[in-house]
Amino acid sequence: MNAKVWLVGAGPGDPELLTLKAVKALKQADVVMIDDLVNPAVLEHCRTARIVSVGKRGGCRSTPQAFIHRLMLRYARQGKCVVRLKGGDPCIFGRGSEEADWLGAHGIEVELVNGITAGLAGATSCGIPLTLRGVARGVTLITAHTQDDSSLNWQALAQSGTTLVIYMGVAKLAEIQAGLFAGGMSGEMPVAMIENASLPTQRECRSRLATMQEDAACFALQSPAILVIGEVARHAVQASLLQLSHG
Repeated sequence: MNAKVWLVGAGPGDPELLTLKAVKALKQADVVMIDDLVNPAVLEHCRTARIVSVGKRGGCRSTPQAFIHRLMLRYARQGKCVVRLKGGDPCIFGRGSEEADWLGAHGIEVELVNGITAGLAGATSCGIPLTLRGVARGVTLITAHTQDDSSLNWQALAQSGTTLVIYMGVAKLAEIQAGLFAGGMSGEMPVAMIENASLPTQRECRSRLATMQEDAACFALQSPAILVIGEVARHAVQASLLQLSHG
């Protein structure tokens, strides 16, 4: 597996959610370029790989994307097996396709390895089904942080009839609330705000659209967190039942 880059999703944080294919890539890696939100425990699957931190987090100092591109290319051209290890899934707000296209244009073999995304893991760990027959006919994954800072089509989202799972939305709660209100969504729409999805430090705040800003402030909600907005949040499986099913 020389001169190859694996773009690997490490999942939302719980190291037990790592896929077998991700473990295979880590075992073969000569170099692992790791994001900030990846649980360091997953590196136990590495053998003798060099670990390089290339963190990118909103609101914090980040490694420039162009530098990450060049570093992957340099290691790959040295004949090394490179793993670019990303939180969640590499192609859900993870720039996986951008990196794959750039490497491919420079003649480097690339393999994408899916990871469980935080929106799914966070909702499931809180007992929330993202789809539910007769309640939600689909799921829409959204990032509240856009590259050009453009506004989303909130009216279309509010009227979509799907569960909205919003990433990187903690700093934009006011915009999200105002946009969905303007789009016609009821203030009584249930909202779940889930911090540190799948980790032992996970916290959950249940709210509704009309009060989610105030509730988030009282809860001291911090990033990384995802928002689940939709009727499914009203139909959550009871925690006691989840414990029984895992026992």
